[in-house]
Amino acid sequence: MASAVDGLKQRFMDVSKPDADGVYRHGKDKRKQRTQIAMTSLRELWKEAVESVPFDVPEHGVGLAAVGSLARGQIGPSSDIDVVLMVEPHTLKDDQLNQLANKLWYPLWDSGLDLDHAVRTRQQCESVTDHDLPAAMGWLFVQPVAGDTELIEKTAKSILERWRKAARKRLQELLDSASSRLEEFGRLPYLNQPDIKEARGGLRDTVLVSALAASWLADRPHGSYDEAVERLLDVRDCLHVVAGKETNLLLPAYQPKVAAMLGLADPTLPEGEREADAVEGLQTLLATLGRRIAFSLDSTASHARHTLTHEKPRFAFFQMFQPRAGGKREAPTFKTIAPGVVEHEQEVALAVGVDPSQDATLPLRVGVAAAEYGLPINPSTLLNLKQCPVSDKGWDDETRELFIRFLAAGEALPPVWEELDFVDLPGRWMPEWLGVRNRPSASAAHRYTIDRHMIEVVSRLGREAPSGMRYDDTQYATLLLAGLLHDIGKRPGVRDHAAEGARHVPVILGRMGYDDQVVSRATLLVREHLTLSQFATGKDPEDPAVGRELAGRVENDPVLLDMLFDLTRADGSSLGATSGETITKQYGWSHWREATVRMMYQAARGAMGR
Repeated sequence: MASAVDGLKQRFMDVSKPDADGVYRHGKDKRKQRTQIAMTSLRELWKEAVESVPFDVPEHGVGLAAVGSLARGQIGPSSDIDVVLMVEPHTLKDDQLNQLANKLWYPLWDSGLDLDHAVRTRQQCESVTDHDLPAAMGWLFVQPVAGDTELIEKTAKSILERWRKAARKRLQELLDSASSRLEEFGRLPYLNQPDIKEARGGLRDTVLVSALAASWLADRPHGSYDEAVERLLDVRDCLHVVAGKETNLLLPAYQPKVAAMLGLADPTLPEGEREADAVEGLQTLLATLGRRIAFSLDSTASHARHTLTHEKPRFAFFQMFQPRAGGKREAPTFKTIAPGVVEHEQEVALAVGVDPSQDATLPLRVGVAAAEYGLPINPSTLLNLKQCPVSDKGWDDETRELFIRFLAAGEALPPVWEELDFVDLPGRWMPEWLGVRNRPSASAAHRYTIDRHMIEVVSRLGREAPSGMRYDDTQYATLLLAGLLHDIGKRPGVRDHAAEGARHVPVILGRMGYDDQVVSRATLLVREHLTLSQFATGKDPEDPAVGRELAGRVENDPVLLDMLFDLTRADGSSLGATSGETITKQYGWSHWREATVRMMYQAARGAMGR
């Protein structure tokens, strides 16, 4: 028997087709059309279900509600349908409720779309949303479909009021959920195969921004933020069309077609080159959108935290007897953590009176402080750093020392570097950085974009050498700089990126004013950063000539050999996927690979000894 929702997925696809030239346009209008089709079909389905059950369904006490992307008007071509059957206690008997639910759920299952459904009383909805953060997020955006719409509206209003009352207590829970997703899925701008929903800067973050705004703790951004959300939804829509199913994982197999559908393919380029260029354009687009959305979440969350802080009185009960501020709120406290840099309300901020336009080293002092104290940079401070007169040349000793101190921050480096990258500071320190910024890697073994991979490598470089010695300050600075620049040569059309990188290194470090020994050693390490792996997989470590050849590559210098080993290990262990896999936590530095590389390392050391 025909149903009002028959072929619903196909109807979604029909209105989601790109134009005749293959480009997907007017995505917002298409989402509106899909929403209207879904809501109209669900209302018709409700009528069919009510008429087909062998009992009277009352006009009050039972109704159908839409939540999730459907309620937000953001439903994609293959998105699942999120609906809740609302019922007041004793309105229907249990078997009657089951019959009505089956008349709704089974046709939806047959429609070709996934179904996320529930049957709830108002009290159950309130209870679930009080304890389940994802459920609460869903119920902040509810649309009545059919039946007792007043019941649904009252329930939605009640949940929203409860959210606002509890938001002050639940703010940290909400922010913790964002941190957990960041740890699991990474940041959208720096992933080769991103989950455009769950990654930081993805669609899930836009829901959190709206939830924060709904709490009345902070207003949400508009303008460019709204444009970024709509464009990322366009990417999601194109991904659904290309994949033919609901997915948020932008796998390499989908990327060329998604990029072309977004209008990023240059028809004047030959095949092969056209697809590669389009994928790079897609990565750049995702980086722009992801940065905008992530910054908006950070900014909104920061405002919310400040609202909570300033709502609290700044004195305790016992101060009534020894008031330090005459019974008034105390002035905000600022802890100086670097020249011109303070900690304020668990964020790194600028000290009062600091003029960013007169201080070229201020971004590095802020970055070092944020990394060493494990604190985020205040969003307003981040924007103010754009005013600093940062230069790529003529660095003084303080600037060079701060830069090395920043690179030596270990696992704290990547998140702070990414914050500074949002305001384009790395590209001002090194214009060559812009050539690899957000570029996807051609290798399926890389989880991250080229720039993010290089920062990940730096974060894994320590002072302990494989020989047991400890690098001195100059040696460690050389190793960190080599890690930072080891893939700087991965540019379009370059076949030997190690040789190309070695061509750029002396120019970059020479401008910064590092001494000749640091420059020459860093250049050698970048040129040879693949050598140890290549020898380990293609040559015999028992052959004395092989050991002598490898030793010669590092000028028979045991310290350079140690550095090359550490750089090789950091490079391999920073990989997030291997060939044929999607995103994985299995790094590309296996026990077997380490053993083979170490054997070749020992062969070279033996040759040096002889």
